[in-house]
Amino acid sequence: MTQLIIASWLILISILVNPTFSYAKTAKQKISFIRDAEIENIIREYSKPIFIAAELEPTAINIFLVNNKALNAFVAGGQKLFINTGLIMKSKNAGQIIGVIAHETGHIAGGHLSGVRDAMKNSSATNILAMVLGGLATIKGRGDVGSAIIAGGQNIGMRNFLYYSRSQEGAADAAAMRYLESTGQSAVGMLEFFEMLRDQELLSFKRQDPYFRSHPLTTERIRAVRAFIEKSQFKNSEVRPAFAKSFVRMKAKLKAFLEKPTLTLRAYDKEDKRLEARYARAIAYYRKADLDNAIQLVDGLILEHPNDPYFHELKGQILFETGRLKEALPYYKKAVDLSPETHLLNRALGRVLVEINDQNLLKRAIYFLSKAVNIDKNDPFSWRLLGSAWGKAGDKGKSSLAFAEASLLIGKTTDALFHAKRASSLLKKNSAGWIQAQDILLAIRNKKKK
Repeated sequence: MTQLIIASWLILISILVNPTFSYAKTAKQKISFIRDAEIENIIREYSKPIFIAAELEPTAINIFLVNNKALNAFVAGGQKLFINTGLIMKSKNAGQIIGVIAHETGHIAGGHLSGVRDAMKNSSATNILAMVLGGLATIKGRGDVGSAIIAGGQNIGMRNFLYYSRSQEGAADAAAMRYLESTGQSAVGMLEFFEMLRDQELLSFKRQDPYFRSHPLTTERIRAVRAFIEKSQFKNSEVRPAFAKSFVRMKAKLKAFLEKPTLTLRAYDKEDKRLEARYARAIAYYRKADLDNAIQLVDGLILEHPNDPYFHELKGQILFETGRLKEALPYYKKAVDLSPETHLLNRALGRVLVEINDQNLLKRAIYFLSKAVNIDKNDPFSWRLLGSAWGKAGDKGKSSLAFAEASLLIGKTTDALFHAKRASSLLKKNSAGWIQAQDILLAIRNKKKK
């Protein structure tokens, strides 16, 4: 797998499984998950109206980006939505992605996942879902690619794990169309996606995308969507302007980070003055270590769009990755000021403050990292950074507590037990931290009983 030059801005976790999402029983495949504040927020913006229409709590559904070129998306492990980068890159507009999200939401709301729970109990699928949350803790330094190994495990090919019946597919389609209608959006994107899938029927089994294999497509389903569109009052509605704009940015960003810089620079040449083109070129130049051109482009974007947090974030990363930590700090701070509730931005700012290694900055580092874990309590990397910050500040009790949380999230029970006991002995009895340590110890005991 090509390693990406990435850090706090775009994090890649490689998980080696044997086998997973593969039909070959002996094959080994790497699955990579991407964390990116901007792309995650874009997908959440697409998803939020759909989730609300389905009477689901948007914040209760975790969204994961899978770094895989195959056209695929699925829900698993409860309210967890997985979207391949291949789905984003192969889609022609935001409406197609929204149509897929609406369909997958139909599976969640319809309780279709209950049928695969028993199959998951004794398979490595459960471990994979746990590692989605835990893998981030393996990343220790700038530009590193963290990896975690799941040994053995049963075959969890798509037909055994995420295969839906025709009746379930029809029910999810019907639900998706209701959600789109109730949010004033056209189902044309959904139809376009199905028509794209239909072309897969002529391909050999090995060349078919996973989505086609796990979601059986029928002519009746396409006819049903067409009939619905004809009667819909929103059949001629365009994709919302904000969604259309974010879609082209998202594709440009993914291309710039996931493909060779030469391909990006060819696709977005110097004559292309569109915002997304300049954004992509800035990232490509950065990855080529052509910092002068990268910074010049980013500075131009910031000048034109001073209230865009992600341009400030990119400038911060370029400086951070080249060892100019103190120069990077104000750009990360500005990104957080502009998007204060974004978990990954708070985490990135906290990380810079810790790595500057200045005692006077530790209080601020602890503030932003504490905010990060409050926004997303299931991110072990944030907990590890917080533990490091508390340790450097001299508070061993709170440091151990944070490390206990991180260890528990990645399944390192022995380490979690050690740190929780240490925190319990160091923190004041009945304080909030002490109670938190007792909760961790109780969770470990319950886990051992199971």
